[in-house]
Amino acid sequence: MPRLRTALGQALDADMPIQEAKEPLVQVYAYAGFPRSLNALGEPMQLVDARRQRGVQDTVGREPGAVPTDDALLALGTANQARLAGGPVTGPLFDFAPAIDVFLKSHLFGDIFARDNLDWQSREIATVDMLAAMPGVDGQLQAHMRISLNTGLTAIQLQQVVQLLTNQVDAASGARAQAALARQLRLQP
Repeated sequence: MPRLRTALGQALDADMPIQEAKEPLVQVYAYAGFPRSLNALGEPMQLVDARRQRGVQDTVGREPGAVPTDDALLALGTANQARLAGGPVTGPLFDFAPAIDVFLKSHLFGDIFARDNLDWQSREIATVDMLAAMPGVDGQLQAHMRISLNTGLTAIQLQQVVQLLTNQVDAASGARAQAALARQLRLQP
């Protein structure tokens, strides 16, 4: 958390809007869980309050627009997931547990990825960062490296993400991200 506070302070000092600083922390709850996300969101909240008390007026930024509901949300999430993944996502896991397929499509790729106050590339960088920091989620990290490339992020940009993870988080996180990126680049046509 202290490194998060430092990084958020640097981002706000560079005129990043508050919404853009906190939205990735909302995004990653789907990968790291509510407790970690809630704890992380406390950092910018406290930081912005402290800055405000010192007379610093940070730019708030744009709130996300409305997201559809019900069947329209599931349809949007299904379309978003297919676009990000490069095609429809199916498999035996979703046949075995169809509820998780609906949750992924309607909530993760619907509710979350439909929020228009952060672009998909930024969402994927936040996702790759979170997954790289968590041992044992190599399949998901690999998938999100592919999705990152599908959003238009380049191998060079993802290599920069790997370097930042190595330097700012820890060597193990950087190594996991490097392995996933290298594997994904070998799989690319």
